[in-house]
Amino acid sequence: MRLLLLNGNTDPAITDLLAARAAEALPRLGLPPAEIVPATAPFGARYIATRAAVAIAGHAVLAALAEHVGRDNPRGFGAAVIGCFGEPGIEAAREVLPIPVFGMAEASLAAGLALAPRIALLTGGALWIPMLQEFALLRGHGPDRVLVRGVAPTGDMIARDPDGAVALLVGAAMEAARDGAGAVVLGGAGLAGLAPRVAPHVPVPVLDSLDCALAAALGPPSAAPPRVGQAPQAGLLPALGRLLADAHA
Repeated sequence: MRLLLLNGNTDPAITDLLAARAAEALPRLGLPPAEIVPATAPFGARYIATRAAVAIAGHAVLAALAEHVGRDNPRGFGAAVIGCFGEPGIEAAREVLPIPVFGMAEASLAAGLALAPRIALLTGGALWIPMLQEFALLRGHGPDRVLVRGVAPTGDMIARDPDGAVALLVGAAMEAARDGAGAVVLGGAGLAGLAPRVAPHVPVPVLDSLDCALAAALGPPSAAPPRVGQAPQAGLLPALGRLLADAHA
């Protein structure tokens, strides 16, 4: 399979990190071989950490998906992963793309809750806490099932200094376990690859959100949902306009 791994942030260093971690993860997780094609959102925040940045990223994600998967560049992708915790634009992407689209937070919820009746999502940046609480609630999971915790450094800070973040993540994961979490998800593009460093110090399973998304995308085949007809649009980037027109046809 050819898998599009789209960084919803605009920092190319995060794209490189995701691509490297994905290449390492496939054999480690026993997943089938796949060609991972990394891509970066064309505009928006260098690293998404606010509601405004999430809103802009939803548009950017759709624009990037249109460039890579739309009729202008039919490269035979079997699926796409939005490499950004919180999945900006994922439901909209599913309306218009002809392939399945997977997200790190959504896949992590499913993987974690398969292991324990109560889990914790642990990420970087305090502003993500209420956003992820809402994300879980919209999927039917209140705090009795999904705790959301954060450490002060944002994900891009963690990516730049992972050694300095490990102790903070261990402490937050330990606290979540004491509060009843039976598994902890390290969520966010900037945290990719840190779960093996945190897990030995925590008494419950520690999951990597990128691992979870890759396992979902490369697991048993899933059909793309039916495309939803779109109203006429104006002022969009050309590839995105054509993708929406194709969905309308």
